[in-house]
Amino acid sequence: MIDKLVIVESPAKANTIKKFLGGKSKVVASMGHIRDLPKSKMGVDIEHDFEPQYINIRGKAPLINSLKKEAKNAKQVYLATDPDREGEAIAWHLAYILGIDPNSICRVTFNEITKDAVKEAIQNPRKIDLNLTDAQQARRVLDRIVGYKISPVLWKKVKRGLSAGRVQSVAVALIVNREEEIEKFVPEEYWNINLKASDKKTKTKFDCKFIGKDGKKIELHSKEEVDKILADLEGAKYKVVDIKKGEKKRNPAPPFTTSTMQQEASRKLNFAIKKTMSVAQGLYEGVKLPEQGTTGLITYMRTDSTRISNEARAASKEYIVREYGEKYYENRFFKTKAEAQDAHEAIRPTYVELAPDKIKEHLTPDQYKLYKLIYNRFIASQMTAAVYDTLAVSIDGNHYNFRANGQTLKFKGFMTLYVEGEDNKTAEEFTQIPELEVGEEVKKEKIDSKQSFTEPPPRYTEASLVKTLEEKGIGRPSTYAPTITTILARRYVEKIQKQLAPTDLGRIVNKLLIENFSDVINVEFTAKMEEEFDKVAERK
Repeated sequence: MIDKLVIVESPAKANTIKKFLGGKSKVVASMGHIRDLPKSKMGVDIEHDFEPQYINIRGKAPLINSLKKEAKNAKQVYLATDPDREGEAIAWHLAYILGIDPNSICRVTFNEITKDAVKEAIQNPRKIDLNLTDAQQARRVLDRIVGYKISPVLWKKVKRGLSAGRVQSVAVALIVNREEEIEKFVPEEYWNINLKASDKKTKTKFDCKFIGKDGKKIELHSKEEVDKILADLEGAKYKVVDIKKGEKKRNPAPPFTTSTMQQEASRKLNFAIKKTMSVAQGLYEGVKLPEQGTTGLITYMRTDSTRISNEARAASKEYIVREYGEKYYENRFFKTKAEAQDAHEAIRPTYVELAPDKIKEHLTPDQYKLYKLIYNRFIASQMTAAVYDTLAVSIDGNHYNFRANGQTLKFKGFMTLYVEGEDNKTAEEFTQIPELEVGEEVKKEKIDSKQSFTEPPPRYTEASLVKTLEEKGIGRPSTYAPTITTILARRYVEKIQKQLAPTDLGRIVNKLLIENFSDVINVEFTAKMEEEFDKVAERK
């Protein structure tokens, strides 16, 4: 007879946990879900209170029998599946199959797979949280009804085998709408005038942008306007009328949530969202290290919270002060969004002493890249701001106003370690400005004009689509990756370079769904459902 049987979802996680428990304990894996709705029919009794009709998943009978045998042979069974709704539901299904009362104290969760976290979880088991399992079932049932009621319409009208989904169809709609915006876009002409000037003492050249006339801003839309201004400026004298010196601080970004990690890994590492999640899963569940054995390197990777524990704070302080010095450390707290499920911390390294370069040889190249990104982002989040000296110089010539902006980095702060990436970056233009004084005349080196046209909005990338889904409240940390994977696999959307464009099939399906099911396939309905699932989870 064994004392404790601990059931987790994956073999990798089981290996990592084994070494913390020792004694008469055994850790086994359920390999994800073991019961689900049947594939062959709807499996939801709409007439009788939407009762789901679960069945054991095909092919899992040997595993289920082995779990039952192990459970019979244990004094206590602990269900240690992932610490989110999906994990809670798997625990609930396991309890059903193994004949465990869900109201008994059988559920343990941990946010990181470390000795302390696992031991503490085992010492403080709880009941299965039926509010969380209800929220997961509500989503599963609603998704099943939407999929099974709408998909046959697509089979009839377009072709067999197509599928519609509550969240995926809204994601396709966003991509189709963006494509239509791009196609309808009419570029508008605009012009810039640039003055290259130099100071008379040091002959240093610097750039000034045209702003307006007599303190009023002017936008230029035609060559005629530009030519008139250039004619007015023939022989003009240019004088410094104002100098503003300032200081600008740039603060570090918070540690990663699921969506910000997916976005940064896409921007900086070129990882597809699906790849990011699978590499992160491996880092969370455990990597073999020679001294420590199998070690979980990051906290749970499905979270929308930026909170970090006091222990992690203390560890980061010690590391920053030791590596960079006291003036680089700042104890920072980040505000988590109102609708975030704050059960978990942000994604961070579990052991600050395991710096990426220390363990590089034991990681795959992809694991190393992602671990380094998570590690540096977390450490940087507890560092001081970067400080810039800024300079804005206003120059007038014949009533026309020009401005030169300059900035120099005075203190690197967190930027020593990490700078957040940006999508579609439109950088401010800065120039090196010499020492000038108000009233001083500067020399015109040359003046020229440039014609440009406004650009259509860019197509979504995986990163910017995740950002939009999150902003609009569509889906949750666990759903972004499967949603994008599904719409690409169904060929509703294709990747062109890094951008997502609708296929002809995607457009046809989207048009059909919007025309016939606009009350279900829309952003507001999908976001409102997410809010309602959250309320179920919070017992409201």
